[in-house]
This record gives sequence, C-alpha cells and structure tokens, in this order.
Amino acid sequence: MNINKILISNRGEIALRIIRACRELNIKSVVVFSDIDRLSRHVLYADEAYSIGAPSATESYLRIDKIIEVAKSAGVDAIHPGYGFLSENSEFASEAEKNNIIFLGPSSESLNILGNKTSAKNIADKCGIDSVPGSSKAFKDVKQALKVAGEIKYPLLLKAVSGGGGKGMRTVRSKAEFAEQFKTASSEAESSFNDPSVFIEKLIEDPHHIEIQILADSHGNVVHLGERECSVQRRYQKIIEESPSPFITHDLREKMAKAAVDLAKAAKYESAGTVEFLVDSKMNYYFLEMNTRLQVEHPVTEMRIGIDLVKEQIRIGEGKKLRFSQEDISFSGHSIECRITAEDTSNDFAPAIGTIIDYFEPGGPGVRVDSGVHAGTVVSPYYDSLLSKVVVWGNDRNEALDRCVRALSEYIITGLPTSLPFCKRVLTNAEFRKGKYDLNLTAKISKSPNKNVNGNILNAAAIGASAFQYSSSSNNNFNGKASKLSSSQWKTHGRKSSLR
Repeated sequence: MNINKILISNRGEIALRIIRACRELNIKSVVVFSDIDRLSRHVLYADEAYSIGAPSATESYLRIDKIIEVAKSAGVDAIHPGYGFLSENSEFASEAEKNNIIFLGPSSESLNILGNKTSAKNIADKCGIDSVPGSSKAFKDVKQALKVAGEIKYPLLLKAVSGGGGKGMRTVRSKAEFAEQFKTASSEAESSFNDPSVFIEKLIEDPHHIEIQILADSHGNVVHLGERECSVQRRYQKIIEESPSPFITHDLREKMAKAAVDLAKAAKYESAGTVEFLVDSKMNYYFLEMNTRLQVEHPVTEMRIGIDLVKEQIRIGEGKKLRFSQEDISFSGHSIECRITAEDTSNDFAPAIGTIIDYFEPGGPGVRVDSGVHAGTVVSPYYDSLLSKVVVWGNDRNEALDRCVRALSEYIITGLPTSLPFCKRVLTNAEFRKGKYDLNLTAKISKSPNKNVNGNILNAAAIGASAFQYSSSSNNNFNGKASKLSSSQWKTHGRKSSLR
C-alpha cells in the first residue's frame, strides 16, 4: 500500500529529519508534543501537531495510549518512532498493528526477539556469532542478579534489556558497589523505556565499539551498508562516530558484515537496524546487541553511500522490495559525526539547561547539520541533552577531520554550555588523528588540561560583545562600502566597548 500520512512519535532533530523525508516523498506529517515543546521546530514544521500532555516523558512521549489515539483521529497510515522513547517497544508496535497502522520499524514479533537483548544473544548464538559473556536472562530483583554476578566475575556491565543509547548502563567493579549501581541502572531503564529489567555482561577492557548498518525488506532481502566506529563515548553515550573505522581490517569488516546480515535473516528482520559489536585489541569481535530502530548516527552512513535511510524505511513499510542489491552499494570517502549536547564538559559533563541566545550553524561543502533547536529554544531537564549533529564528508579521513574542525569552529551556540569545545579537543587529539584510539579515549582527554579553554571563551565573548555593540549602535546603517575591519580589530573593539 502507499503511505500518505505519517505520525512521528518523537521530538527534536530526529522528528525534523523524518518530516523532511516525508516532504520529499509528498507524504503528510503529523507530530505529537508535550506542553514544553509547543514552540519546538518539529511542531512548527509539521503539517499537523497534537498536544499529548505534560513535559515529563512518562506523561507524553511514552504514553502509548495517547499516541495511538492521535494516530487514529488524524487518520495516519503509519507511525515512525524515531529513536529512543518507544522506538524499540514491542507493545507500541503491537498496538499500531492492531489498529491497522504501519509501524515503520520491525514487527512487534521481531522487537520481542531482537529488541530484547537477552533473546537477541540467543539468536546470535544459533548463528554461530560469539557474544559477550553474560547472563541468559534479565533481572528486576537485585538479590537474584547479585548471585549471577558472582558467577560471571567482576568487572561487569549492567544494561537495560529494552533500550539503548547508554541509558540504564552502569559499570560494576566490585560486589560492594553492585546493589547501588543495579538500583541506578534499573531506575534509569524504567524512566527511559518503561521497563526496569537489567541484564549482566562481562566487561571487556579497552575495546572498540563498531556497528554494522543493515536494511531488510519483507521479501527476504537484506543488505549491509558498512560499519561505523563508535568508540568515542562518555558514560556509554556516543559522542563522535566515523566511517569507515580506522581500526579494523578489510577481512574483519567483511566477517562482521556477514554476521550482521545472517543475524537479521535468522530473525526475519524488516526495516533499518544496526548490529553492534565489541572488538578487542586482538581483532576478536563479540555480538553486543541489535538496535532495532534508526540510529542517531545514521547520517554518517548516508553521507558515504548516498542512500536516505528514512525514505528506505518508508518504502519497506509500504511492502516494497529494496531498490538495490549488495553489489549495487558503493562506499565513497570518509564521514564523521559530532553530537552537540547541552552539557558542561568542563564540569564532568553535567547536563545544562537554559535558553539558547545566539544560534548560527556552520555550512560549506560536505557539511550537514541535523538540528532541533534555534535561537530562543528552551533546553529543559526533561529529555536527552542532544541539540544537534554536525556531520561532514571528505575524500579521505584527513580531509574529513579538517573539515569537521572547521565546521565546529563556525558553529555558535550561546546561552548555555555545550559539547562543542570537547568535540574539537577530540578531533585535534593526537591519538584520534592517527586513528589509534579505543573506548578509553574520552577519559584520557577529560583528565588532561584544556589549554585552549580561556582563549575560546575570550574569543566568543569578544565577538558576541562586538556584535551586540554593533547591532545597538545608531550608526550601523549599511552604506554599501566594504568593511576593512580585521578579525583582530573586531575582537579589540568588542573588548574595549563591552568587556570593561
């Protein structure tokens, strides 16, 4: 069937991203919003928008009943869940199916199998894919979990069984801290995914986090779209992703891609999905989980292959066959994504809230910005701290790195702290530039002094003050003559005028 109207059960940059795909396909878009998101970009951009409740996610974006009610009253053909919130919730997919609404993701049956991380491991085992050692079931009771933890041996990793994105994940290095960390992980899992269940894995030290993007239709066709290196993380939240990985070999890349395709076929998977692996220093790889949804970092893949993953999800939802085979897919150049978050990276990445005052995005060749904010956006404590994503493409890794540094230097967000300075520190770090890094990189960078922080602040303050002075002046009318003001005079003017 043809899809003519889609409800997007999400917010922020991903909702806007999906709306844009809908417009290019001449599909009407419907969004839902909480009270605090009433003036958000996705609400203003969509064809229709409906309020679904209070700011808390549990009263709005996690309310299956309210979202289905809106979908029915708006007469939509399909629901796109984006990522996070209800995107991997089998009950949500099932409710859509019951109401003859296409869920633009895998079926509720597939979500039950692969969305649940313990059952996904069982599928991987049947496919002959090694998994990270861990528990065969999930736990809600700390006493039962503690017993199994002793059998697996410390250090361990606690993980939410029904989610991703670093939510509900905690490292446990001894029995003494297990109960507290279990309680924290379980509580976070419940608030993020409506499921407090947690399972246990052996912690692999110094690994790389590498994932394979796949697409699968309802006719049994499955292709992989290459890998993404996701080893720049903080508290299991990805910060920077790139493709191809500078670490793995061609042979290992082919083996991991085949494993991902085999897993998807074994589970009769449909839609876009990502199979995640840990790779140790000896090039041994272990199945980690499958993210049964669109990933935050999907633009990294899109920039290299020229395929719109959201449009492909919609076509798959319409029951169409993939338009290409594995042999048709070609990879070009190198792509890097930086996630820009509202966090004070100088203060242990503390979440930041407030109002964005100035907002200017970078541009130029090979630069893409997926953003959900603008000047005047109020960043609240209710949702994830992600503001936008800067994605660049280059002919090779060095060009992509230089282009990304340039783009981040152009990006201006004032009013609250962001991760922009930290992303620049990573991109200019010697280990990262050489491609010789693993999941420990951000900890190393965080412990080292930031020599440029004062200069960055002074420059931004000076430019901002000068711009304010200029805009406030009664003699700022454009006279058609080119300005001869140099960059150093610009900063000096700002300091003299407004930084006394």
